[in-house]
Amino acid sequence: MAERVYLVRHGETEWSKSGQHTSRTDLPLLEEGRARAMKLKPVLAGHEFSLVLCSPLRRARETCELAGLGSAAELVDDLREWDYGEYEGLTTPEIWEQAPQWNLWRDGCPGGERPEQVAARADRVLARVDEVGGEAITFAHGHVLRVLAVRWLRMDAAAGARFALAAGSLSVLSYERETEVVERWNASE
Repeated sequence: MAERVYLVRHGETEWSKSGQHTSRTDLPLLEEGRARAMKLKPVLAGHEFSLVLCSPLRRARETCELAGLGSAAELVDDLREWDYGEYEGLTTPEIWEQAPQWNLWRDGCPGGERPEQVAARADRVLARVDEVGGEAITFAHGHVLRVLAVRWLRMDAAAGARFALAAGSLSVLSYERETEVVERWNASE
């Protein structure tokens, strides 16, 4: 069982900056996103990770590489961002024009994923993390990492709505005695 699980959200992209929902669209990092990812390298340098998992999408891979862990990374489809289906590329206000009562955490997305589907993917990632000792790290996306965190805490996926996560941020999940806890959340360093 991993002692700690580090969560790294990819650096900023054009769509994360504009608030557009980005799942399958494979965008590169902006220069600001690259700079933020490079700042993670010295923060992570002192750690020996037993497992490095990364979403196969470019923005997560670039972040992982710039943070110095690209050569150790295993690409994992379960770390892809929540599939926004028909809402891909739209902002929340644009979605509300079509569906005023829509809530991602309750409704999911037409043509995309529902919360329980994303929770099942997060559970598979956590099962993989449980197979290793020491520290594990994941490089992925805002919404899937929020679901991963709440599943670590044994909560429903919808609880992820309460955990804001900035582009390029670092979070740590661990234990206090035998209880799963958030040790650090949404840190910029």
